[in-house]
Amino acid sequence: MTDPKDPADPASEPSKPDPSNPEPNPIPEPRPESETPPKAGPPGVPEPVPAWKAILRGMGPTGLALKIGAPVLALLISLVITMILLRITGADPFSSVQSMIDYGTTENSIVDIVNRATRYYLSAVAVAIGFRMALLNIGVDGQYRLAAFFAAVLGGAVTLPAPLGQLLVIVAAMAVGGLWAAIAGVLKVTRGVSEVLSTIMLNAIATGVIAYLLNDDRLAAFRPNSNDVATPQIPKEGRIGSLNGFLSAIGIDLPGEVYGLLPLAIVVGIVFWVVINRTRFGFDLRVSGLSLSAAQASGVNARRMIVYTMVLSGVVAGLIGMPELLGASYEYSLNFPAGLGFTGITVALLGRNHPVGIALAALLFAFLDQTSDILQDVDVPKEIVAVMQGVVVLTVVIVYELVRRWEIRLQQRAVAAELATGHDLAREASGSAS
Repeated sequence: MTDPKDPADPASEPSKPDPSNPEPNPIPEPRPESETPPKAGPPGVPEPVPAWKAILRGMGPTGLALKIGAPVLALLISLVITMILLRITGADPFSSVQSMIDYGTTENSIVDIVNRATRYYLSAVAVAIGFRMALLNIGVDGQYRLAAFFAAVLGGAVTLPAPLGQLLVIVAAMAVGGLWAAIAGVLKVTRGVSEVLSTIMLNAIATGVIAYLLNDDRLAAFRPNSNDVATPQIPKEGRIGSLNGFLSAIGIDLPGEVYGLLPLAIVVGIVFWVVINRTRFGFDLRVSGLSLSAAQASGVNARRMIVYTMVLSGVVAGLIGMPELLGASYEYSLNFPAGLGFTGITVALLGRNHPVGIALAALLFAFLDQTSDILQDVDVPKEIVAVMQGVVVLTVVIVYELVRRWEIRLQQRAVAAELATGHDLAREASGSAS
């Protein structure tokens, strides 16, 4: 009989891993969004995340009181700074702000604000997807303009019954935006090209492509009695009506037309939050944004996540021009809205990459843009609005970062106090035992 402790017995040898069937690396369970990842060392001490990553990922205070108090304090500070700037320009700050509020709360202004905010919201969500992985997708502007152009060309050339025509245009825009953003992702993981540089260059290339194709000899034509060049108009079967009929049914009558794709923006925000915070893909994305090496050690293909994140950001960017294309202009022309991608960056930063925060920030920026014209009536240059927007963003970012660091310092002091108390109790217990 073989001794079970006999080293010659194969059964007594420790099992060795089979090279042909390697065990997968264990992957940690997703952590709630509000929980700060702990670092190795004393329990409860938060990991020191670099400030730039914390700002991009929308990290801030975890306490409810601080979450509410920080933005309120930041907005109050920005309001004071704005009033000082208005006073420096020689205007009465109180009458200027009152004029903006009076003009911005009219029914016509409300419609324009909601429509502007819809585009800003989609743009900010596209940017926020990259931010959550610490990727700077500066190319959202080029992605949405190129997507809107080719979607307009397709919608004007193909006539399908509803809703097939609308779906075809929307899917085409999403595909173009995703493919254009994928170029930057592939360049980053294969050649190490910074996504900031590649997306800026892709913006310039997209502008050149549109300028070349938006020509009466190619994919566009001159509009009668004007110098405007535009693609063929999308037929009625491919258009999306306004929400005024639905709003009238619930007792809200507005003089202007509200974008019919406003619900799409709401759905995009909900899906964004669910995917980022409640799915395995979102967890992998957030972990990769914190540390590519840690994500790789956990079994996450960080290189693949970079490409996926850029593609998703581009897909959402392709939707930015759809409310205007399918609900108002029905064509892509020289007057098509531009610069929305850069506005989305500031809105995403202001909204802390959270769908609700982004929505409030989009409404605030749309309000400031809409009311900029009325400032000229009180002898205030409308360009002061751009300064106001910058002051708001900088103030919110700085206050959030300061509050975040202050809260981390409080947590570290609390942990140190608990550890010191534990050592004292252990010393007392050992002394009494002896």
